[in-house]
Amino acid sequence: MTFTEKARPIFERAIRDYHQTDDIDAPLQNPYAAGTIEADLYRKCWIDTVQWHLEDIVRDPEINPVAALSLKRRIDRSNQERTDLVETIDSYIYTLYHGVQRLPEATINTESPAWAIDRLSILALKIYHMSEQAERTDASAEHRATCQQKLNVLLEQQVDLSTAIDQLLADIEAGRKWMKVYKQMKMYNDPATNPVLYGK
Repeated sequence: MTFTEKARPIFERAIRDYHQTDDIDAPLQNPYAAGTIEADLYRKCWIDTVQWHLEDIVRDPEINPVAALSLKRRIDRSNQERTDLVETIDSYIYTLYHGVQRLPEATINTESPAWAIDRLSILALKIYHMSEQAERTDASAEHRATCQQKLNVLLEQQVDLSTAIDQLLADIEAGRKWMKVYKQMKMYNDPATNPVLYGK
């Protein structure tokens, strides 16, 4: 089983589990053992799913400005948690292949494996919600057809991205590619580097 063959069902489970309540405040009940890559993948997609719905809510044209600011700050915290978790997944992959002998012609990728896996998680969300739109009984036939066309593209992207991720991991395992774990160092969340925060 490839990495993405393991990851995709975990992402789909997280999305289904969230939609049992469809509540942005529902507690995370991770079904996988703590400290495992499966638990990290589930939590990653859960964060993405909650944030997807926060982004929907904050775009309500009638939203109270105070509530919107509170949501924006919650989205910022979610983004930081998401970034930290991507780095955790990259650290897992780095440790997994740390002992591999790098070939002389080995190259580094423009994107780390976990940031590609991050896109795969979000793609699973797009597929879930576009499927809903394609099946809406209260929408026009034209709307459903348009959404079905978009869904077909998303499904093709899922195959392509899964293939690319698995090829990248195979190349790392064989020493044809190598990776580093870079911290994102988001400056706007850090009171020591955001001038609006340290200036107060």
